[in-house]
Amino acid sequence: MPKSIPWWVGGIAMSLLFFLSFSVWGADRPIGASTGMSYLANMLFSLEPEEYKYAAMVETSGAWEGVMLIGAFFGGLFMSVFVTKTFHISYVPTLWRERKNKSVKSRMLWSFIAGFLLVFGARLAGGCNAGHILSGGSQVAVSGIIFAVVALGTGMIVGRFFYKKKGCKV
Repeated sequence: MPKSIPWWVGGIAMSLLFFLSFSVWGADRPIGASTGMSYLANMLFSLEPEEYKYAAMVETSGAWEGVMLIGAFFGGLFMSVFVTKTFHISYVPTLWRERKNKSVKSRMLWSFIAGFLLVFGARLAGGCNAGHILSGGSQVAVSGIIFAVVALGTGMIVGRFFYKKKGCKV
């Protein structure tokens, strides 16, 4: 049985980590993730900041956010392998298998569509959900709080319809 960590311990640890990482004693910048992806694309496709305006905008912040994303990946991997001992690879998650189908192709197609919409929305909004919710919320910015309520509420409604049980009326 996996080791269980009380929710409040995780909450306090995340709050302290967030505070120390993004306060004036840490990186002294807001948190975000989508700029890291843009920075990676700039590197992969050799986009020169002198030629592409957006490449110049993300040159500094994107490098930092890319490192943060790598750290988040390896931190999550470390916790799932060594602390909770729950690591496993699954192409089709349990809920998807129960409510949708067992097809890996279907899961990958929907994952691609959802990922594309997330990236498109992040660029359209001028930042990702991490930037708007975590940074905006921690600064008690009205826009961050409104975005959090709308994004989480929309996610709950869409999830309710998307994952409804077969034969169940919503």
